[in-house]
Amino acid sequence: MDKAALVADPDGAARAGGSFASLRAYGRALAQTPRRLARRACAATAPGEETSRIRARSGPRMARALRWWDLVGLGLGGMVGAGVFVTTGRATRLYAGPGVVVSYAIAGLCALLSAFCYTEFAVDMPVAGGAFSYLRVTFGEFAAFLTGANLIMEYVFSNAAVARSFTAYLGTAVGVDAPSKWRIPVPGLPEGFNQVDLVAVGVILLISVCICYSTKESSLVNLVLTGLHVAFILFIIAMGFKHGDARNLTRPADPSRNPGGFFPHGAAGVFNGAAAVYLSYIGYDAVSTMAEEVERPARDIPAGVSGSVVVVTALYCLMAASMSMLLPYDAIDPEAPFSGAFRGRKGMAWVSNVIGAGASLGILTSLMVAMLGQARYLCVIGRSGVMPAWLARVHPRTATPVNASVFLGLFTAALALFTELDVLLNLVSIGTLFVFYMVANAVVYRRYAGDSDAGAGDGLGQQQQQQRRRAWPALAFLGAFSLIALSFTLVWQLAPAGGGAKAGLLAACAAAAVGAVAAFQALVPQARAPELWGVPGMPWVPAASVFLNVFLLGSLDRASYVRFGFFSAAAVLVYVLYSVHASHDAEESGGALDGGGGAKVQDEGCKV
Repeated sequence: MDKAALVADPDGAARAGGSFASLRAYGRALAQTPRRLARRACAATAPGEETSRIRARSGPRMARALRWWDLVGLGLGGMVGAGVFVTTGRATRLYAGPGVVVSYAIAGLCALLSAFCYTEFAVDMPVAGGAFSYLRVTFGEFAAFLTGANLIMEYVFSNAAVARSFTAYLGTAVGVDAPSKWRIPVPGLPEGFNQVDLVAVGVILLISVCICYSTKESSLVNLVLTGLHVAFILFIIAMGFKHGDARNLTRPADPSRNPGGFFPHGAAGVFNGAAAVYLSYIGYDAVSTMAEEVERPARDIPAGVSGSVVVVTALYCLMAASMSMLLPYDAIDPEAPFSGAFRGRKGMAWVSNVIGAGASLGILTSLMVAMLGQARYLCVIGRSGVMPAWLARVHPRTATPVNASVFLGLFTAALALFTELDVLLNLVSIGTLFVFYMVANAVVYRRYAGDSDAGAGDGLGQQQQQQRRRAWPALAFLGAFSLIALSFTLVWQLAPAGGGAKAGLLAACAAAAVGAVAAFQALVPQARAPELWGVPGMPWVPAASVFLNVFLLGSLDRASYVRFGFFSAAAVLVYVLYSVHASHDAEESGGALDGGGGAKVQDEGCKV
């Protein structure tokens, strides 16, 4: 090799054998880290690249076999888990009282706004990457990697924790104290790591085998389990209305200590309750990762994603109303609201077993949907070049991302075997809310700044300059609007209650938010229009989603931000030491950006 060429081109060795060909090659790659970060961190791909050249790195295509009812089933399965019972009890007892019905309606509206943002991207780019792909084409590689890495870690930890809770709920269904009977204590291990749960491991491995075998069959299994789970929920709702008392909707058990009325804590209680129950809607985002396997994306994805949110909202509101009728809000057990209400009634203790059985089914469906989603996230991250390409491979016979599914299944099972993750389960919301916030920003930015161009041509430089000019007004608006939302949230959380000062500050922040959106809409024209489906009411709907997600992020505790900061720092370290160099190698080898052009390529089997 010509040494003079290496001096002139310090990345020549990397192209010859890759950044990881030897320790010497890796050392040279590390020396080029600042240059590569400057080139790759904000590099955005074109949507056509995501659906054609980058998708082709997985080899065989995933089978397009899902319809809108499959997506509704997956959305229901992902959202309606066992945690909804506890969430409803806590929100009712601590915040909203019987007004928790309105809290669920508000939270459902917020979820629908976020779902609209996901849907515009999923219809325009029907690929398996979900938020990772959406952010990669909008804000570049680093922002996509940071959010994707946090989301996958939260999937893994939450799935491990939920799998361990399956043991307890299954024991309740059959009348066994499962934690003490079915878990094996291991002397000598520290507390929290000394209970081996083979049931949880078995559930994770069984679901992993199912999702590796076939996406369509996994969807059918999910539809059956979700149908049974919804039947259990409808049974609980019916029992609540049958044995409840409408007077409990306005009458507390102890009027001397607790206020009465349908809204005992006023509007503040209702909105605080909405923030608490919003986490029950997390799960519909996993449906967007199935876009590459949807037969008719333009029709099925909007119906599937939005339809699942609407159905779940109706179920949650009915569930909250029936629970509020069973007991006065101040007599509800926040940890076991439904089973506690029936346990105190003569001859109704068996209902607790039914609730345990329904919760067990909810755990299975939420696990299946989450594991389907996380495998597709990791598959597309592997396609992008920032993680090993082995993870991106699609099996030619099953048409599923087997490698990513097996890797995450084994990792999750290893965590669930020993580790009690109750604390981490309470921390899994911050990454998801952060992704919702980023996707809402991305849909505004893409509409008003346009797409990146990945091809080559005489007009490419001029197009890039035009996009940069359009980007600044969009970025300025998004930054200012986020600061306004943060100000509103800080006032809501920290300002003392009572008096007119807090109300005045909140009103001023709300007026500033409305004024900012109105000014942006009037002064800045849209750079692109969606071809098939777009978020209605642009930019009001995604702006409302940004505002609400900032508000909900402000309701989380300090421990959540500590965990988020730790995982984010770990993700940055991985990106600097590995991912940016792997991505650079993929680019230099002619992968993503080598003359592919930005034209959209519709793959076989995809019908508009």
